[in-house]
This record gives sequence, C-alpha cells and structure tokens, in this order.
Amino acid sequence: MATDSWAEAVDKQEAALDSVRHFPYLVVSEDVGAQSLLNKLIRNNLVNTTNQVEVLQKDPNSPLYSVKSFEELRLKPQLLQGVYGMGFNRPSKIQETALPMMLAEPPQNLIAQSQSGTGKTAAFVLAMLSHVDPNNKYPQCLCVSPTYELALQTGKVIEQMGKYYPEVKLVYAIRGNKLQRGMKLQEQIVIGTPGTMLDWCSKFKFIDPKKIKVFVLDEADVMIATQGHQDQSIRIQRMLPKNCQMLLFSATFEESVWNFAQRIVPDPNIIKLKREEETLDTIKQYYVLCNSKEEKFQALSNIYGAITIAQAMIFCHTRKTAGWLAGELSREGHQVALLSGEMQVEQRAAVIERFRDGKEKVLVTTNVCARGIDVEQVSVVINFDLPIDKDGNPDNETYLHRIGRTGRFGKRGLAINMVDSKMSMNILYRIQEHFNKKIEKLDTDDLDEIEKIAS
Repeated sequence: MATDSWAEAVDKQEAALDSVRHFPYLVVSEDVGAQSLLNKLIRNNLVNTTNQVEVLQKDPNSPLYSVKSFEELRLKPQLLQGVYGMGFNRPSKIQETALPMMLAEPPQNLIAQSQSGTGKTAAFVLAMLSHVDPNNKYPQCLCVSPTYELALQTGKVIEQMGKYYPEVKLVYAIRGNKLQRGMKLQEQIVIGTPGTMLDWCSKFKFIDPKKIKVFVLDEADVMIATQGHQDQSIRIQRMLPKNCQMLLFSATFEESVWNFAQRIVPDPNIIKLKREEETLDTIKQYYVLCNSKEEKFQALSNIYGAITIAQAMIFCHTRKTAGWLAGELSREGHQVALLSGEMQVEQRAAVIERFRDGKEKVLVTTNVCARGIDVEQVSVVINFDLPIDKDGNPDNETYLHRIGRTGRFGKRGLAINMVDSKMSMNILYRIQEHFNKKIEKLDTDDLDEIEKIAS
C-alpha cells in the first residue's frame, strides 16, 4: 500500500474528528467508557490471572465459602448448561468467592473490584438469572451500565447464558426504546443506562421498583466519570426495597468510587482482586540514537532486517506519525495494522482481533492501545516516540503500560526506544531514573541476545 494512501487516510480521520463527536456510537480515545467497551469486546476468554482475592465480610464470623466447580453452586440445570455452553469450565478467581455470596439465601450485598476479563459480568448475570422467578411476568432484576454499548454487551451475556432458559425475558432501558405510556413491562430482567432506567421507574412507571430483587451497578468507575449518572443511580437505588440485593462492580477503587459504592450498597461484603503488578523485570530495554523521523524509520528497518520478530507493537505520539510510519512499513512489505482513537470502538476491536490472530505482524498505534491489550505473541514493543505529557515531561505511567504489552504471561520481552534529540534523550534519562532500571544503548553485539527474545 502506498504511503500517500495511509497519510490521506489519517488526514481524513483527523478532519472527521469533529463530526465523530456528533454520533453517539463513535467514541474518542479519551472516553473511559470506550476503553471499557474495547476491553469487553477483545476479551472473549477469561484472563488467566494468578492475582490474589481479598475478602472483607460484613460478618467476619460467618464462614467464607468458595467453590472450585459450577456444580457446587447447585444451579438450575438450564443455567449450568448455559454456563458450559459459554466455554466456562470452572469458576474464575473472582467467581469462586463472589458467586456463593451472590447466590446465598438470604441475599448478600456485594462490592467487588476486578479488572476486565476476570468473569465478573458472567458472575452477576448468573446471579440475576438464578434469582428470577420466570412465573412472575414483571421486572425483578435491574442492571445499570454507564453507556448504551456497555448495556448491549451485558445483554449479550444474559442472552448467551440464558439460552436454555427461554422463560426469562430481557428488555433494554435505553434511549430510543420507546414504550407506550401506561404499559407495564413483563420482562423479568431490565438492563440499561441510568437516565432511562430512572425514567422507567419514576416518570413512566413501566417498572415497579418495589418488586425488584436484584440491583446491579456495573462499571462504577466509568459511571461516576459521566455527568449525572452518579445522582441518577442513587435515585434509582432509593426506590428499591430494603431487602433488594445490591451488587456493585468497578475496575478501580479510587476514593471517589469507594464513596459512591458505600452510598449505593449498605452492609456490603467486599471483594478485591489485586491487580497484577506490571513489572519491568522480564523486559530488556534498549535505546537507539537517531537524528530525525526518517533515521528512526531506517533504524527500525535495520532491526527488522537483523532479527526475527514474532509480533511487534509500535507506539507513536501523533496519529499523523502513526499513519506515515504504517505506510512506510507497508511499502517495505510488512503486514501492518493501524489503530487510531477516532475509529469506532467495534472497528478498533476488529483491528486488535486481526493482530491477535496473526493476520498482521505489526500494530502501529498511539496511546489508545497502551492499556489492557494482552496479545501473547507480542515479543517487541517499540517506542517510535517516547511518551510525554501535555507539559513535555516524561509520562512514566504510559511508558510502563506501553512496554508492559510485552514480557507478559511469564515470558521475556523486549522494548526499544527511539531517541532523536537532546530533549528525548533527557526524557529517557528521567524515565530510567524513575524506574531505577538501566536502559542500554543498542549495538550490533546485542543482536544475538535480542534475537532470542524477539523471535
């Protein structure tokens, strides 16, 4: 593919940015909801984590149950069939502890922290499906998600898990789903966004909140980052009966999230899944001295010519540089994917899936891809531009997330930093100081060692 066509595509993307903001389904990269959705879309399987689960019970004297199989939960046969049909052979770390609490009688409230891909959506979906009485044709479970797209994703899980339980019906409380005034819903599970859910409970009275058994608030950290959602969620919660089970999930537990959780969930059990500490110990770091963008590309070509690379992620500071570099690599015959924040979330997920399947060997991207993307075959991360914040200082956190895309799953990884000025050399020195980890200059003597890592 010619360089001009890549550059032209990037220019069109940049020109289209203003129009993108007018469409509800197109989400720019800064949107935390978009990142959360992207993580859901690209994680078809559970993350294989060794993280420890911390449990704080409202009654410390109560025995703590955990399960190693879904049979131990004594699920309805049609739900067990649904679970296995989804490819879950045994409970994940968080499911082992959370499910006995969520399925207990009397119901127990829960605040749970876990990263994307740990099985928390399947866990609360299983809880909702278990508590529903299919003979009662009215809403019994409410699930609130921060965005339309995230609500649809959870709905898909409900449909998959409830595949063999057709008596239980689902309806979406989302803007655009217009119902006739005065009607009463017959579906047992309602999933939607806070504003529409609140309207359906109070303004239109499609739902009788006093009959709700389970209230799930998902992606709480995304929820409180969105104007109005926090207040709307609290107003819904206040309408529910005292014996309604409250389940809240969040990927992070900052103070603002914690304060919100405590307002929503009375007398909770608390589960925290400790995040895997991203470490630099398994990643060998180098830098290459250059004088220009073109020299950086030449150095990159030389590295590719000298060693065999399984798959690589290359990070650029701007979309324009990413577009230019993707074009140059493509002209040299590399299979290249370009990832940009202005693509629809679904398009981004499709690009990542192609990369994960090995259809492209090189993924060129900006910081939109720095977090949460686990591709086992990535052996090399290249910082074509070093990460800096808006004031031109080193962005150490982004550096860690970027190079953390390699050296995962217990394997060794390789990070190569392109340095093209005194300023970027200074940035590199400061990054080195921050992590107290030496970044070595790459020379021909190192090629044998990096060949072993990269291939």
